[in-house]
Amino acid sequence: MSWKIVVDTACDFREIPNKTENVVYERVPFTLQIEDKIYIDTLDMDIDEMMKAMYASSEPAKSACPSPDAFLSAYRGAENIIVLTLTGGLSGSYTSAIVAQKMLKEEDENVNIHVINTLSAGGQNDLFLLKINELIKEGLSFDQVVARMNEYQKNTKLIFALEKVDNLVKNGRLSKLAAAVVGLLNMRMVGEASKEGTLHLLHKVRGEKKAVAAVVDEMIKAGYKGGRAVITHRNNENICKKIEEKLSEKFSNIEFISVPTSGICSFYGEEGGILLGYEI
Repeated sequence: MSWKIVVDTACDFREIPNKTENVVYERVPFTLQIEDKIYIDTLDMDIDEMMKAMYASSEPAKSACPSPDAFLSAYRGAENIIVLTLTGGLSGSYTSAIVAQKMLKEEDENVNIHVINTLSAGGQNDLFLLKINELIKEGLSFDQVVARMNEYQKNTKLIFALEKVDNLVKNGRLSKLAAAVVGLLNMRMVGEASKEGTLHLLHKVRGEKKAVAAVVDEMIKAGYKGGRAVITHRNNENICKKIEEKLSEKFSNIEFISVPTSGICSFYGEEGGILLGYEI
């Protein structure tokens, strides 16, 4: 049977590592607007240039989720389709994907399609992508893959650490006072994806060392006992290595994967930001 894994670009993997032979991977991009310039979050988008333009502008930058037609185009051509979207708590991408699902079923009622509202972004979405690929490789049926993913989602979490919050302030999602504290006092904001798929602040800590400690402590508190973790980062390999080293001191069975952020995750995670998905 032919399979497609369709994601919006809140998944950071450009290609699926060790992709199963009968799987096609489709990425449906977000659109980013800075003043009058439009950036499409495709593989060839210059993320560095986009970020430079964003910080140079005093105007709020905007993001737009993929349209139902964009999802529909990506869906076509396979018997079984699994879809991952950015949390519906922060974006309309999930709604677009569901509309496209209905459109596809009108075209072909026999096609199998399941859309997952990840309630997350970045590293946790990447965890889901890897797991779907592995389940397909096991030779499971469509319904079995969906059932296993429903269980897997319950046993993963996302934690994030942000060094800059300029874009959040420009878009009215954070006060200027809070941004000044983060910028001037070398503070990091550490938080997690809530059960509702929104961003929940856990700590404000000063310096990278305390940020690493807070991330690791929160992971263990949530139930991490080793296993797979995917950390996506915007130009911050250093903190990724330090978190991996800290976890390796405590657990022997770690699979730690580091991936640069996509355009949309760079846009909201900003310079130095990390989005870490892990199994519990």
